[in-house]
Amino acid sequence: MKQVIRLTINGEPYEVAVHHNRTLLEVLREDLMLTGTKEGCGMGACGACTVLVDGEAILACQTLALSVEGKDIRTVEGLAEGQELSPLQKAFIEHGAIQCGFCTPGMLMSATALLSKTPHPDEHEIKEAISGNLCRCTGYVKIVKAIKAMAEK
Repeated sequence: MKQVIRLTINGEPYEVAVHHNRTLLEVLREDLMLTGTKEGCGMGACGACTVLVDGEAILACQTLALSVEGKDIRTVEGLAEGQELSPLQKAFIEHGAIQCGFCTPGMLMSATALLSKTPHPDEHEIKEAISGNLCRCTGYVKIVKAIKAMAEK
């Protein structure tokens, strides 16, 4: 049996009927076609599905959709202002912090959560904030540099 829930995602209201065991990731990708949030492992180990719920970075693959009703959800699609990339997205591009790009949405969301709470983090704080996000391509150096450059602006 499905239950209708109301979600606010990137400032937009949505109403969706979900089964009690559907994850936020499934609802975002399959029902609402917000495919920027990636499914990597489906077990909460890679961070590809990181989104913000009430400003906190959470793993959408481990979060039941029913549990976030009435909360403010932000996905990578909500970072840009219209067609203009966010300063953090631009910093990732400028510093070559993206290669295959699969981890990028999760990294951006973890970094966004960090910078909203700690506008000028040190390198240790940056590494701690992205420690739950796996990247196979960049070796993290450029990602850390991009976040650090953003924090210094």
